[in-house]
Amino acid sequence: MRIRAATTDDLPILQDIEDAAGEPFRTVGMIEIADDAPPSIEVLDEYRRDGRAWVAVDDDGDTPIAYLISEEVDGTEHIDQLSVHPQAARRGIGATLIDRAADHARAQGLTALTLTTFTEVPWNAPYYERLGFHIVDDAELTPGLRKIRAREAEHGLDRWPRTVMRRDL
Repeated sequence: MRIRAATTDDLPILQDIEDAAGEPFRTVGMIEIADDAPPSIEVLDEYRRDGRAWVAVDDDGDTPIAYLISEEVDGTEHIDQLSVHPQAARRGIGATLIDRAADHARAQGLTALTLTTFTEVPWNAPYYERLGFHIVDDAELTPGLRKIRAREAEHGLDRWPRTVMRRDL
């Protein structure tokens, strides 16, 4: 497996990965999450142009099997989306993409990674805890993270327990 910057040609494949990665949410009764549309090509391209879109590619070629997109939020590198195709799951690909985002953050002089996630989904908060993230108390949220959480609430994501997590670098 190799990590590289996403290209324009990758963007439709990232949408396919997102759709496939959503399917396991059906098994925990989160049908709306499984059915949620992936980010648009235009949105994905903004991350790509900002140098904050990475893909993991398969060993047999150069086809993406996972991706991570992020943005700077209040002095941290905020992971907006990490998705691994289910056929490539449980191989450390997500952790490797997170490490790539951490390298990028360090190079930018940032001090932490942040993300938002579901607390009761096994491949969400418990997974990130194993990777060194900790839950951030609501009273400690920065303005940018509060704004992200408000957008998520507007999108209906608070129907299920959700939190902000942080990993210091």
